[in-house]
Amino acid sequence: MATFAKKTFNASVYSSFRPTYPRVLFNDILDFHRKDSLEPLWDRAVDLGCGTGQATTQLVEHFSSVVGIDPSQSMIEAAQAKNQAQGLSFRQGTSEGLSAIIPDDSVDLVISAQASHWFDWDKVWPETSRILRKGGTAAFWIYAEFRLPQYPFVTPLITAYTQGKDPSTSVGPYFERPGRTILENMLTDVPNPTQMESVLKQRGGLAQFERRYYSGQHYPTHLPPPSPTQVRPVEMRTSIRWRDLLGYFRTWSALQNFHERFPEDLDRVDERFPEDKLGEALDQNLKASQVDIDVGGGDIAVRFWKDLRDEVKNHGGKYGVDESVLVEWPIALLLAKKL
Repeated sequence: MATFAKKTFNASVYSSFRPTYPRVLFNDILDFHRKDSLEPLWDRAVDLGCGTGQATTQLVEHFSSVVGIDPSQSMIEAAQAKNQAQGLSFRQGTSEGLSAIIPDDSVDLVISAQASHWFDWDKVWPETSRILRKGGTAAFWIYAEFRLPQYPFVTPLITAYTQGKDPSTSVGPYFERPGRTILENMLTDVPNPTQMESVLKQRGGLAQFERRYYSGQHYPTHLPPPSPTQVRPVEMRTSIRWRDLLGYFRTWSALQNFHERFPEDLDRVDERFPEDKLGEALDQNLKASQVDIDVGGGDIAVRFWKDLRDEVKNHGGKYGVDESVLVEWPIALLLAKKL
């Protein structure tokens, strides 16, 4: 998490190339909010670790007031510049210390998207319970390692790059722990709040808790299998250009940490695919705010990207920088309710 707070972190690139969350996910969260509550309230929602506001903005149509909170000032500034909807605001702060920002019993929905693996749960669950009104809901989710479902034969390359132990050929050693481990474990390390003394002693507390996995058949094999009722189809998928997949790799915190350790890696050259070009300034099909990505150079992210394309090329697949590739991510979702 500390990586995203650094002044060198590029929030614009992060905003442009991080994947968006599926509508099904929000629908399921809102259905859970309606469940077992005769009159669910829709006044205030809070997004913890909001980043540039990608998930925060999805709540505006449902709640009168939406607040995004993030410890990184650069993220907050990017969110404020990008999102101007009425009733939407952003504040700098931590998820563990909300008392100066959010009063007791004042929130109807608390969410966190791709940030909860950084939380100190001994503090966040009690804070969540404190700020929620009776009938309020908490929904925290992460997405784990990406897959290219059209090309399953590249999965070993992905695993080697993201989980390998060699610090010169893999970014695995440069992910911040234990946050990355909690993400890889699909939030199974997060404690059940209904069994925590610090939550139980609060008035009301959190009385319901569920774990859901939008992973289909691709739930991580290193974890104990979930019950069939917890598993849902993969919903988070998108078709993007190969060059935009490289843009996504550029947003990884581990890559920023790798380049701090090996700055000379940025000067390396990889001569494979000499036909690659930066492309026109912006494709007309892209959003006006989209940042086009430089496909030159030969740093570790480019080498991994070209390794994937090499393998796809060898199997007769589409590998051109402006050709599309389908990408999907499994999601782990935690749901809790204050009754």
